[in-house]
Amino acid sequence: MLFEQLSETVKDSDSLSVQNHSLALRSFYNLIQLYNDQVIPLIRKNMQTSDPAKIVSALQVFMHVFQEVPQTEQLQSEVMHSVIIMIQEDLKPVQKALLNFIEMLGQHDYLALPQGNFIINYVIRLSESDCSNEEDIQILCSKILQMVSLPKLITLACQPSNTLAFVLLSKTATKMALRARSRGQVPYLSSFHLSPTQFISPQKLLTHLVVLSVKPYREGEFGVSSLRLLYALHPITSLHPIINSSVGQLWMKKIPQMLQILDDHTEKNLNQEEWEDRLLQFSSQSLVAIDDDSWLEQLIKVVLERINYFSDDEEKAFLYKFFGFTLRTSRNMKLIKMMISSILQTVHEELQEREGIAVALSIVSMKHLKIVLDQLQVYSAVLTDKDSSFILKLMKEHQRREWGLVCNIIYLSYSKIILESKGDIFTHLDGILAMVLQHYHNCIMEKDKNLKLEYLDALTKLTNILSSHPMAFQFKFPQKLEIVTFMMELIREEPLNSISSSIRLKAMNIIIDFRKLHPLMELEERTELLRTCYKSVLCLPSTEVLQKEASSLQEAQATVDLFRETLQSLLRLMETLIVEMPSRIQHCLELLDTWLNSQKDNERERAMWCAARILGFTAKMNNFGMDIEFSRLGRLVRLLALRCQDPVDNICFLSAQAVYSLYCILLLQKQMGRKKQGLWEEEGKNEVYSANVFYNNTFEIAKAFAEYFTKMQLTTLVLTAMEGLTDSRAKVSLAAAQLMSAVMKERGRDMIKIEEVVEGILERLNSQLEPNTKEETVRAMCLLAGNNTHTVVPMLLNKTLPWDRTNLALWKAFGNQRETTISVLQLLIGILERLHSKEETKEMAFQPVAVTCALYEMLSGSLCQEAVQELYPRLLLAILCHLYWVIEQNVPQKMVVYSKEGGPGSKSKPFDPTSCALEVVKLVFSAAAYDGVVVYGDQHCCWDLLSCPRFYYIGIMDLTSNSWLPVFHPSGIVKTCEPAILHRILNLVRSLLYSSSYHWKILARAFYAQLLWHRSVAQTLGQDLLVNLIKWVKEPNLIMKEVGLRGISNLALHPGQAESLKGQVPFLKDLLKNEARVTVQAVKSLRNIICHGKGEDIKVVFCSISKQLCPLINDERDQVKISATSALSHMLRHIDKFKPRLTTRREIYTFLVPLLLSIQDNNTEVVKACGRALTEWTNVIGWSSLTQTFRHITLSDHIQVLEETCKYLVNTSKTQLVGDLLFQSFGFLKSSQSFLRAAAINFIALTVKKLNMSQIHEDDVELLQNAIGNLRNDPVESIQSLVNTTLKKIDEYINFRSISTSRMSQISNNILKVTGIKNPERKKRLFRSVKRERDDDNQKIWRWLQSPLNSLRNRYSGRVKDIPHKSGNSDKQSTGSQVPTSESPPTEAGPAAK
Repeated sequence: MLFEQLSETVKDSDSLSVQNHSLALRSFYNLIQLYNDQVIPLIRKNMQTSDPAKIVSALQVFMHVFQEVPQTEQLQSEVMHSVIIMIQEDLKPVQKALLNFIEMLGQHDYLALPQGNFIINYVIRLSESDCSNEEDIQILCSKILQMVSLPKLITLACQPSNTLAFVLLSKTATKMALRARSRGQVPYLSSFHLSPTQFISPQKLLTHLVVLSVKPYREGEFGVSSLRLLYALHPITSLHPIINSSVGQLWMKKIPQMLQILDDHTEKNLNQEEWEDRLLQFSSQSLVAIDDDSWLEQLIKVVLERINYFSDDEEKAFLYKFFGFTLRTSRNMKLIKMMISSILQTVHEELQEREGIAVALSIVSMKHLKIVLDQLQVYSAVLTDKDSSFILKLMKEHQRREWGLVCNIIYLSYSKIILESKGDIFTHLDGILAMVLQHYHNCIMEKDKNLKLEYLDALTKLTNILSSHPMAFQFKFPQKLEIVTFMMELIREEPLNSISSSIRLKAMNIIIDFRKLHPLMELEERTELLRTCYKSVLCLPSTEVLQKEASSLQEAQATVDLFRETLQSLLRLMETLIVEMPSRIQHCLELLDTWLNSQKDNERERAMWCAARILGFTAKMNNFGMDIEFSRLGRLVRLLALRCQDPVDNICFLSAQAVYSLYCILLLQKQMGRKKQGLWEEEGKNEVYSANVFYNNTFEIAKAFAEYFTKMQLTTLVLTAMEGLTDSRAKVSLAAAQLMSAVMKERGRDMIKIEEVVEGILERLNSQLEPNTKEETVRAMCLLAGNNTHTVVPMLLNKTLPWDRTNLALWKAFGNQRETTISVLQLLIGILERLHSKEETKEMAFQPVAVTCALYEMLSGSLCQEAVQELYPRLLLAILCHLYWVIEQNVPQKMVVYSKEGGPGSKSKPFDPTSCALEVVKLVFSAAAYDGVVVYGDQHCCWDLLSCPRFYYIGIMDLTSNSWLPVFHPSGIVKTCEPAILHRILNLVRSLLYSSSYHWKILARAFYAQLLWHRSVAQTLGQDLLVNLIKWVKEPNLIMKEVGLRGISNLALHPGQAESLKGQVPFLKDLLKNEARVTVQAVKSLRNIICHGKGEDIKVVFCSISKQLCPLINDERDQVKISATSALSHMLRHIDKFKPRLTTRREIYTFLVPLLLSIQDNNTEVVKACGRALTEWTNVIGWSSLTQTFRHITLSDHIQVLEETCKYLVNTSKTQLVGDLLFQSFGFLKSSQSFLRAAAINFIALTVKKLNMSQIHEDDVELLQNAIGNLRNDPVESIQSLVNTTLKKIDEYINFRSISTSRMSQISNNILKVTGIKNPERKKRLFRSVKRERDDDNQKIWRWLQSPLNSLRNRYSGRVKDIPHKSGNSDKQSTGSQVPTSESPPTEAGPAAK
C-alpha cells in the first residue's frame, strides 16, 4: 500500500499529494527500524521488478532509509547485485533515480567494491556524448565519477573502450587533480608505476594523452582535455626519480602555449602538420627532461605495443614518429640497436606500416645515423644470405612477397633518412647504392617478373627521394652508371610484343631519378640509353592490338593505362637527358629517325610524341645562354614538316606542336644573339606563328624557318625531302614536294649542290609519282630554276634531244610562274644572242636548238603572257635570229629535235630544228597576246618566207608590215603591237644595224625598215634615219639595197616625210633598172612619195619618172610588172586629185599601150593590176565608158576587154591618137619577150580590125604591114602564125574595100599618086612625120622602121624592088617621112578630158 502511495505522481500545487508522499516515506523510515530484516528484502524485491514506477519508489525508499540500515558485507553484496540487475535492465525512466542511488552508494564507498567497476562503466556509458541524455544526467554522472579514485579514473579515461567518454572523464580527472592541488595534496603519479596491473603506467598515460592530442578537435575537446589533464598532473615539486621537477617546469611552459594555439584556431584553419610537429617536439623535450633510459625503454615498448594493436592510420603514423623521437633521445646505443631491430621486425604488410618504420628510423638517424645504417645493413642480409634469412623459413608462396616487403622497408628507410639528412648520409650513399645492386644480383630468390617489380618498386622510392635532394648534386656516385646500365639490361629483357608488366616503366623512372647526379653520362652512353628505351617503348604493338590480346575489359584498360604511363616515363627520361646535356638536343631527335619514318602509324605517332616533348621542353627552359645547336636543322625541319602532313591526324597535330617549339627555340636564340650585339630586338614575331598555323601547312613551315638555314642545311633539307617523294603514302609524298617548293621559293638562291638536286629531282620525276606530288615537284624545280637559272637551265638543255615527257613538263612549268619565266627566258635569250653573235660555223650548234625546244614548251602554256610581254622584243629578235641561223645549217634529213604529242588516238608530230624554231616564233606572238600576227603570217605566207634562207629577210619585213597591201592598211606586227612595243623593238634593232653578225644585221635592218611604217617610230628616229637608209641602198648587197628602199618606202608614208624625200627621186629613179626586188622596192618608194606627197609638185615628180616607170609595166619579171602596174594605179588616183594638165596627160597617155599589152598576160595578178591601173587611167583621161569594163576584168575576158577597148579607140574618130598608139605598139614588136610581141600583134590586129583600112593612107598601111611582117621569121612559131594571120586579115580588110571600087579608079589613084597629083578624096594618115630629134627609146623604134620606110620611098621613086630591106644603124632620116614621133603629143579623142 505504501509503495502504491509512493508510486502516485506528486504535484507541487497539490498540498495533499505532497503530504501523502512525505508521510509514506516517514512510514518506511519507522518500519525499517522495527522490521529491518523484512523491509530490506521487500525494497530489493521492488527494485528488481520490471515496473519502472515500483523501481523508482523502491529506490526512493531505500535512499530515505539507507542511513539507518547497518552496512554489512551481505547488505553491500545484495545491494550491488540489485543495482547490477537494474543496470542490465537499463530502463530509461529509472536512470535518473538509479544515478541518484549510485551517487549515494559512492558516498559509502560502494564503488570501491569489486562490483563497482561495472557500475562505473555504466556511468561512463551514460556520460558518453549523446544529445538524447538530459543535462541533469550528465551532471549526476560527473558527480559519481568524481567519487572514483584519481588513478582509477585516469586509467578508465585511457582505456580505448571509453574513447567517447574521454572528454568527460578527463575533465573530471582534471577537476579532481586541481582540487587536490588546491588542498595541498599534489596528485603524484608515482604510484602508477608501482601498480602497473591496476592502473595505467606513466608511459602509457603519456603516450595516450599525446596521441589523443593529435586530433585536438575530435569530439570538440579531445586535444584540450588531454593537454589540460596532462597539465593538471604535472608534479611541480616532486622529487620522484622517474618524473622529476624539470618535466613539470617544461609542461607549465609548453602546455599553456599549445592550449592557446587550440583556442586561437579551429579544425578548419589549424595546420595539422605543424601541430603534430609541435606535439612531437613537446614529447621529445619531455623525454629529455626525464632523462631515464629504463623509463625510456618502457615508453618505447609501450609505443611499439600500441603500434601493433592500433588500427587508426593517422594515429599509427604519429606513433611511428613518436617512436623515432623517443628513441632519438636515448643515449644507450645498445637500446637503440635493440629498438631498431625490434621495429624492423614489426608488422609491415601495409604500406603505411613500412613508411612508419622508415619515418621512425629517419628520425632516429638524425642523432644516430651510423647505428641506423648499420642496423639496416644487418637487416638487409635476409635478402642475400640464404643461411640466416628468415624469409626462406616462410611458406614458399609467401617468400617472394616477404623479400619484396623487406626490400621495400630498407629502401624506403634510406629514402626517408636522405630526406631528413643534412648531408651526412651522402658520404655513405655510394656504399648504399652498391649494396642495392648486390641485393638483386645476389638475391636468394629466383629472379622472375614479380621479384623484379618488387625490387624496382622499392628502389624507385630510394632514387626518387635521392634525386630531389638539393645536396645530391654536390657529390659523385660512381655506382650511378652501373645502376643505369643495370636498368638498361632490365629494359632490354622486356618483350617487344607485349607490355605485361611495369618493369620498363619503373626502370626508366629510376634512370630519370639519376638525371643530374654525377658523374654525368657520356654521349655514347646516352645514345645507347635512348636507343634502348626508344626501341623498348616505340616498338610495342598498337594499343588496339594490346587491347585485343587482353583477356578482359579490365585487363585491356589496365594495359592501355600502363602503356600510357610507360610512354610518359620515356618522355620524362628525354627531358632529364636534355637537362643533363642541353646542347645534345639534336642528338636525341636524330635517334628517333627510324621510328619517325616508320611505316607503322603507332610507331610514328609515339616517336612524334617524343619529338614534340623534347622540343617543347627545350623551348620552355627559356635558358638560351647555353649553346643549343641544330647543325642538321634542314634534315630536322624536313622530317617534322613531312609529319605535319601525315595520314594520322594526331601525328600532324603533334608535328605542328614540335615545329612551333623548334621555331620558338630558334627565334629566342636569335633574339638573344641580337641583344648581345646591342641590336634592336624583334618582338612579337613569335606571335605571327602558332602550332595551328603550322598544322597541315608545309608552306608556312618553310617560310618560318627559311631565314635560319645555312646553305648546307638548306641543301640537306631539299636532298632529304626528295627521298620522301617516292613515299607510298600520297599525303607524305605531297608534303615532301611542297616542302621542297616552299623552301626553294624562300631561299632558292642560297642552294648549293644544285647539280645533285637537279639530277635527284629528275630521277624521281621519271619514276611513278602521285599526280599531285609530281605537279608540286615540278613546281619546286621551277622555283629552283628561277633562283639558280644559270646552273639549272644549262643542265636541262644538255639533255639529249628529243626530250622525254619529264623534261618537257619541266620546261612547260617554267612558263607558268612569272619570276621563273622571266629568269629562264632571259638566260635562253642570252644563249641565243651570245651564240648567234659569233661567227657562224659549218656545224650546227646543239644548244640553241635545245633552247628553241625549251621555248616551245614554255610558251605553249597560257600563264606566261605577262613575262613574255616584258621580254617580248628581245625574245622575238633572238628567236628570229636563231631561225635565220638554223635555216642556213645543213640539217640532217629527218632530224627530230622535238616531238609534240597529239590528242587521243593521234600520233605525235615531229619537228626538225627549222620547224621547231618557226613554231616558237609563232608561240612568241601568241604568248604575248598578239595572235593577230600569227593569223596574218598564215594568210600572207610569211612563215614560208622565213623558212627559206633566200627570202628570210622578206619574211621579216612582210611579217612586220606587208608593203604589198594598200598603203593605208597597217598589217603584221606594226598593226597588232602597241606603239610602246614597237619602240622597244626599235631600240633593240638600232644597236644591231651595223652588227658584225650578218644574221643580226639583216634582221635588225629588216625590222628597222618596216617599223618606219608606224608614224611614231618615224618621228622618233630623226635626221639619222634617211642617212642610214641611203647608206644601205648604196651598198653592193642587193638585200641591203632592198631593205633600204623598203625603209624609204615606209618613210614616205608619213606627212612631211614625202616632201623631204622628193629630193631623192633622181636617186631612186636610177634604181628602176636594177635587180627585180630592188626595182620593186624603188617603185614602191616612188609610189609612196607621189601618193603621200602634197601640192602640184607631185605631177612634176610623176612626169619625171614616167619614162623610167613605163617600161616596167611590160617588164619580163612578173613582180616588177605587177609592182609597177599597181604603183601606177595608186599614182594615177592621187594625181587625179590635182587636175592634171596637158603635159601630165601626155605622160599618162604613154602608159595605155603598155597596159593594154600587159592585160593580155596569163598571170591573174598581172591582169588584175592592169585592170586597176586602166580603171584609174580612164578616170584621169575621162574615158568613163571603159571604167567599169576595166574594173571587173578577169583572166577569162581580158582579150574581149582589149577588143572593146580597141573598138572604143577607133570609134573616137581620132585617127591620129590611134596611129600614135599603133606606132607605140611597134616598139614592142621587137621586144625580147615573146609575150609582148604577140600582145602587140594582137593589139594591132584588133585595132586594124576596127579601122576602115580603105580610108587609111597607103603609106601608113604599108608601114603597118612591114612592121608586122618583120616578125614572119620570129623564133616563136605561134608568133609567126599570128603574124601571117594578121597580115592576111589586113589584106582582107583592104581588098574588101577594093572590090566595090572600079579598076579605073584604082589606076587613076595610082597615077595621081605616082605623079604627085592630089586625089580629090584624101585618105587619112595614121602616123605623123618622124622628127630627127628622138630620144633613146624612139631611136630604136625608128631604126627598126627604116627598112619599111625605105621600101615605101623606093616605090614612090619608081624603083620598087621585091627584096627585104635590112634595118641598119644609119642616122640619116627621110625628110618626107610621115612616121610620127614619140614626142608629138597625141590628139585627144573621145569624150572631153576632165
